[in-house]
Amino acid sequence: MKKPAENIEQQSEFERYEAKYVIHPSLVPLIREFIEPFCRPDPHAGCVPPEYVVTTLQLDTPLMALHYAREREELSRFKLRVRTYGLKADGPVFLEIKRKIKGVVLKSRAMIPRDHWGPETCRRVDTGIPFVSHHEALNYGEFLRLVDKTGAGPVMLIRYLRESYLSRDGTYARVTFDRRLQYAPTRSWEVPPRGDVRWKAMDSGMALNRPYSGVILELKTYRDAPLWMVELTERFDLVRVGFCKYSTAVRLESLYLGAAYSEQSENCSEALILL
Repeated sequence: MKKPAENIEQQSEFERYEAKYVIHPSLVPLIREFIEPFCRPDPHAGCVPPEYVVTTLQLDTPLMALHYAREREELSRFKLRVRTYGLKADGPVFLEIKRKIKGVVLKSRAMIPRDHWGPETCRRVDTGIPFVSHHEALNYGEFLRLVDKTGAGPVMLIRYLRESYLSRDGTYARVTFDRRLQYAPTRSWEVPPRGDVRWKAMDSGMALNRPYSGVILELKTYRDAPLWMVELTERFDLVRVGFCKYSTAVRLESLYLGAAYSEQSENCSEALILL
């Protein structure tokens, strides 16, 4: 019996394939119409279109090793992040390890109730957290182990509005549109942040290397992509890109602080995040 698509994402660990595309905003309604026979609105959104705010606190080492692993396109790499949904600081916090191994994404997560969240949650084990499974508790322990081993801490806040759709047939296939991408350097564990934050846009033409402010389209599948996804990419001439929100934010902040793009790539010649 197949698991509903949303149940797969709620698992504490699962693997998937991801493809990202930078598209013009005018394509969004056309793609919505195309996927309607195959997808339904994400039930977690509860609005039309099915949107919700995602805030991610990215962790990195003092020498930005996780960012540079992505810049060097290492075949095996990982990211450490803390994620919340919505704008109020009253929902659960998700600790996530996102590994990429030769094109396959393996995501491990642990849900932390808000009343257990604080700066020490990622520094020492909180034995009172009511995890829903033993596997989720193991993910929490692995997250703490990696934070301790790498010396990782808060570096960047990422925020965006996500429009999300799930496959109608029960297999895991997901389509998302991310817009209003913003970032803010930080050293705080507070997520979502309270008070005034100087958010900076990261969906401009310069940031996306396009002549327009774009939308990030993501196609995610559990294993093989369904035929309608293949037809979608062909119908709209979609060209896959290696877009990483965190590394894009690092490069933009580096430019803001005086770095320059290298001649060999879109990457900045150096990261100058000094907080």
